[in-house]
Amino acid sequence: MADIKEILGKTIWSIDGLESGSEEFTFRFSDGCSIKFLHYQDCCEDVYVNDVCGYALDLVGFPLLVAREADGQQDPVDADSYTWTFYEFATNKGSVTVRWLGISNGYYSEAVDYNFSSASEVAA
Repeated sequence: MADIKEILGKTIWSIDGLESGSEEFTFRFSDGCSIKFLHYQDCCEDVYVNDVCGYALDLVGFPLLVAREADGQQDPVDADSYTWTFYEFATNKGSVTVRWLGISNGYYSEAVDYNFSSASEVAA
């Protein structure tokens, strides 16, 4: 997996699926590239966007100045195992924090993945 900081300076053209409860969302950039955030689900886990703080349209049409990830186990959750993953994105117009929650029985991944696609891959 590439570093999330690779999207710094890119201008988001559109955002698909960024809402509480979703299991994936995609940023499409003005250069034709995209990045999809998701989790490859297995049998005994649930990983999803728990909360979106900020106005996503503040990210569209402006270069990304901040793109960072943090995770941990804050706030007790009624589960055998859980992980919070936070993504913060900001432009000069505003910022958005996306909070993912991963819950499992402790034997499965609770991590959020992201996949970059180049302009040629997106067109195919």
